[in-house]
Amino acid sequence: MKLPSLFRRTPFRLTLLFLALFVTTASAVLAYVYLASASEARARAEAGVKSEVEALTAVYRTRGLDALNQALVDRTLRGGSYLYLLMDKDRKTITGNISTSPLDPGEAVQGGRWESFRLTDTDDEGRVRRRQAIGVEMPLSGGEQLFVGEDIGDIEAYLARLTQALWGAMIMVLVLGVGGGLWVSRGVERAMGGLNRVVGAVQEGDLKARVPDRHSGDELDELGQGLNGMLDRLEASMASIRHAGDAIAHDLRSPLTRMRAKMEAALIDAEAGRTSGVDALGVALDETDALLKTFNTVLAIARLQAGGAPDPRLFDAADLAVDMAELYEPAGEDKGLEFSAEIEKGLMIEGNQPFLAQALANVIDNAIKYTPEGGAVMFRARRRSSGEIEFSVTDNGPGVPDEDRDRVLQRFVRLDNSRTEPGSGLGLSLVTAVAEAHGGRVQLDEGPGVYDGRGPGLRVALVLPPANAAMDGPASGSADA
Repeated sequence: MKLPSLFRRTPFRLTLLFLALFVTTASAVLAYVYLASASEARARAEAGVKSEVEALTAVYRTRGLDALNQALVDRTLRGGSYLYLLMDKDRKTITGNISTSPLDPGEAVQGGRWESFRLTDTDDEGRVRRRQAIGVEMPLSGGEQLFVGEDIGDIEAYLARLTQALWGAMIMVLVLGVGGGLWVSRGVERAMGGLNRVVGAVQEGDLKARVPDRHSGDELDELGQGLNGMLDRLEASMASIRHAGDAIAHDLRSPLTRMRAKMEAALIDAEAGRTSGVDALGVALDETDALLKTFNTVLAIARLQAGGAPDPRLFDAADLAVDMAELYEPAGEDKGLEFSAEIEKGLMIEGNQPFLAQALANVIDNAIKYTPEGGAVMFRARRRSSGEIEFSVTDNGPGVPDEDRDRVLQRFVRLDNSRTEPGSGLGLSLVTAVAEAHGGRVQLDEGPGVYDGRGPGLRVALVLPPANAAMDGPASGSADA
């Protein structure tokens, strides 16, 4: 049989759980109060009886039976809640305010026999009452028996009133528990309802849905903030994917069109017997290689972003910087540029050397490509005062406007002044992916400024953590780009 929907709802279950915990805790506290009060009351009564016994036995030891008898008479006349009875060897009453001992005759026990019993008396209205009492019977050295007890009916009445008060408190606990449980569960229901609505909206394709901030600072608010942050990144990723798709379609349309035209022309010339079509096929192969390079670069970026730097190893980045400087110095001289390098020694880092080499190659190649003839390119590798390792390439070319510097690090972004140069707009995007995979970052700043009609130039810095702080991210991949 299925439970009613109310009993299957999370808020109701939370209410029951809260109520159970609240009532259990409150019951334990109230039970402790009752037991502690009853124990304290009985302990005080026993302490009073013991005090009386000690005083009376002291009178008997020092002054004899007659003095004890007189002390009992005085205490009886004085009244109070204490019960006294002095008996001879045959347990016959000598004096006291009760006629017989409430304890059954038995073997004398050193230190006395403690018992709880009931007293029967009548109140002012003639009603018979049975009241709780405790007492101890002590054997005396002359064979007599001394009974001292205390009527604890008033204490019992106090405990009865305390019990009633505790039951009233328990009812209040139940009411407060139900109310508190409903209040807590409703709050949780509203918060979870907001989360569920956002999840449902995202499942329907609305990536702009967000969890409202309740400003409570609790775990549900933290969960909502985390979900919102995740959705922000998801929305940005989807927008990047859409942009990448559009950019790929835009950038690949022209080379694909040229490839088709070349192949079509080659086919026509071959059919007409004017050419074998080898030259046209060679151009088509060049276009195909460019397309494959673009796709390999996109794949490398995706692998870096998904799995971090593959196969990280410890090596001296200064050796890598020297190799890159020797590789690109002839290319700079061929274009009529002044290419120079400043490289410190002992730049130990942990990472994937082929990927880092590809990133540096992209940065240096861009500097050489966009710096006009007669310009200068400076390549540096050094350790910052913070301990980080920095590779930087500075040129005095046209530079990148400040408002476009974040944008050029994205995929397939090419500024207007670079449209005439070959490329896909993935070079700096790959550099950024390599830096982030190694726990580093890319910084773009203005170069040396405008001088002699050149500039303002651009400074691109690849900043990486030293070896003892480098990020691990083993994966597999290729640095082809």
